[in-house]
Amino acid sequence: MRRRGFTLVELLVVIAIIGLLLALLVPAVQAAREAARRIECANNMRQIALAVQNYELTLGGLPPLALVVRLGDGSTWTSYLGPHARVLPFLEQGGIHGHMDTDTYYADPLNREIVGRVVEGFLCPSEVNRDPLAHKEFGNVGGVNYAFCCGDWYVWNGLGRPDVPPRSAFGVNLSRRWDEFTDGLSHTLILCEVKNYQVTIRDCGPFSSIDDPDNVPPPDAHPLAVCPEYHGAGCKIFAKAHTQWPEMSVHHNGFTTAWPPNFVTPGGADLEYPDVDVLSVRERMGGPTFAAITARSYHAGGVQAALADGSVEFTSQEIEGRVWRALGTVAGGEIGLKRP
Repeated sequence: MRRRGFTLVELLVVIAIIGLLLALLVPAVQAAREAARRIECANNMRQIALAVQNYELTLGGLPPLALVVRLGDGSTWTSYLGPHARVLPFLEQGGIHGHMDTDTYYADPLNREIVGRVVEGFLCPSEVNRDPLAHKEFGNVGGVNYAFCCGDWYVWNGLGRPDVPPRSAFGVNLSRRWDEFTDGLSHTLILCEVKNYQVTIRDCGPFSSIDDPDNVPPPDAHPLAVCPEYHGAGCKIFAKAHTQWPEMSVHHNGFTTAWPPNFVTPGGADLEYPDVDVLSVRERMGGPTFAAITARSYHAGGVQAALADGSVEFTSQEIEGRVWRALGTVAGGEIGLKRP
């Protein structure tokens, strides 16, 4: 009796069909997983936005980006707590907040263990580097993917200069109330995504061409033309921005609307870093602080963004720069530019 079986041609056809099905199935599975991660990311951001609202309702103002004052002896005092640390009690993380010694530096031995916790709600599930920062002085510190809106280019005028509030929801020595948001809560950014371990060019001293709070580069300017510090001359390279959730500073806790989401800005002496942020003088150093800290995400095509009314929207990276700037102001009155 003859045995029936597959011919070589039939076997090759079956293999080809299986390969085709896998080629169709794998992207679909990956897309479904990314969609689930994006939903979880939006939920994380929504929880933080609600925590900010409860903070304002309870304490009468939004959490400051930082507190920096000049003492009588000429030294500078800085509270190490940034907005993430301040909203912990409103995120059902009161256990962490309650064990933090807020009267001392967070590198103090009293704080090393507690600030080393990774707060999962501060990290996007699509973040590729979720490991805590192993800091030689602070111990392990968890990172953040959700940053507070802290200005356009202008963040803070610094100690010893006229007090000029930023145009954004959050700022140094600033605790805004909702009634200041005359553009409307549904038209004002409070949170957006950023990437962990972001390369940042910082400690440049005052920028050579950006030093006026009321005259910052337009969103369609060429980065290298308006800010030579992108080349890194006289600055330091810091490859660990957004890695320290308890810390205060725009490059740890914030973003600015200098450039639209996912805008690519190469930097370094030979532009060896493919995408960088740039910061003049850190707040704890006394400012003045001007910075381009770009909103970025691992989601294709844009970033998650939270508005002051607590809603979360996926914002396309193709958004016009002027509209993005307008969303970052609390009282800009930019008629015709706001999103519906």
